[in-house]
Amino acid sequence: MAVFSLYRPPPGSPAWEELGWTPDDYIDCFKLQKQAVYVPEGWQDKAYVEKTFKEAYRGFLEEGRQPVAFLRLAMDPAAVDVNVHPAKSEVRFRDQRRMFGFLVESLREAARLVDLPPSELDPAAFQREARRLVKGIKGVRTRAIVGKDLLAAGCGGIHGVGRCANSAPRLIVMTWAPARPKGHIALVGKGITYDTGGLSLKVGGSMVGMKSDMGGAAAVLGAFRTLASTGCRSRVSALLCLAENAIGPDAFKNDDILTLHSGMRVEINNTDAEGRLVLADGVSFAARKLKAEIVLDAATLTGAQLVATGRLHAGLLAGDEDLEDALVAAGRHTGELVHPMPFAPEFHRKEFASKVADFRNSVADRMNAQSSCAGEFIRWQLDGTKARYGHVDMAGPSTIGGRGSGFGPALLAEAVRRLA
Repeated sequence: MAVFSLYRPPPGSPAWEELGWTPDDYIDCFKLQKQAVYVPEGWQDKAYVEKTFKEAYRGFLEEGRQPVAFLRLAMDPAAVDVNVHPAKSEVRFRDQRRMFGFLVESLREAARLVDLPPSELDPAAFQREARRLVKGIKGVRTRAIVGKDLLAAGCGGIHGVGRCANSAPRLIVMTWAPARPKGHIALVGKGITYDTGGLSLKVGGSMVGMKSDMGGAAAVLGAFRTLASTGCRSRVSALLCLAENAIGPDAFKNDDILTLHSGMRVEINNTDAEGRLVLADGVSFAARKLKAEIVLDAATLTGAQLVATGRLHAGLLAGDEDLEDALVAAGRHTGELVHPMPFAPEFHRKEFASKVADFRNSVADRMNAQSSCAGEFIRWQLDGTKARYGHVDMAGPSTIGGRGSGFGPALLAEAVRRLA
């Protein structure tokens, strides 16, 4: 048995007991300074593995950079029935290499998408990438709501943010289900392919790097591709909320009022707080239109997340303790770590008070747990539904050193398996 990981659980961590790992099962990828990568043969020879890792990536991750998923390979995967998730999942794979092959490909694709320049990855191009990555996967159904059709569908947030860009905003909805699904889980990703800040223009160089503001959608796409390819017990939907927050004559403005999918009206007081607007439509669509019972979103939502939980831990906001525990455990299992943020709607909703609409889109007090507030703004859209909600703010770990890290697909896929 060998485990390739960029995250080594500390002694006594539940990961050791749950998976039956021992310290001898590890090849230290931090020392290799490489992202986890699938090695199809010859992995028993440590020298071979080191050589393979070094050739696989061109300094993609340096020592201390973001951990990427555990890869656990059996000595003879084709000959062993492996319950990949012994705690809850009944899904078994005869060829464990196939499952990890899909996962690692999804990690690398997510990182590649984050690294693409905005001239090559606008909303239309992202849609093409999504269709390419799920092409040929049996049972996947895909639809796109584009441009003014978003208004007809009630998605005023996505439309408002992206309406002035050359490439029209869109909501991509993908769904897959096993023969007898147990529940329905929706993954919703923020896909701002470039964020100028809109008329609340990013200044002082802070616009540089905003090509990565679609990292949440890339993570959701990777997780969905992995789950649809390898199977799970629940119906799974992926919603990619795609827009470019551009500047032009038709750009949405501060003081505008937009109507979101939930029916709530939002007064715009910061066009650079656009991610929550597109996610607001996405989570409401998932709960109300698709009837998902659990809604998980992933987003590079707030710079404040780095202050709250750092560069290596995504911030987590969950509406109930069981959901929070499942996501924390999924993070420890995969190495894509998350840490809970304060959940206090009674303290945080008042930050969005408006005199002319149901709420504003940006907080009054930026020192009052603004990452939690941003997540609560999105969760607010689910009022009146029975959907459970979890929010992953991955602004920090989605990029390390100016490159996409591939963060998210492993975390979200593992969370879905645990919650199904």
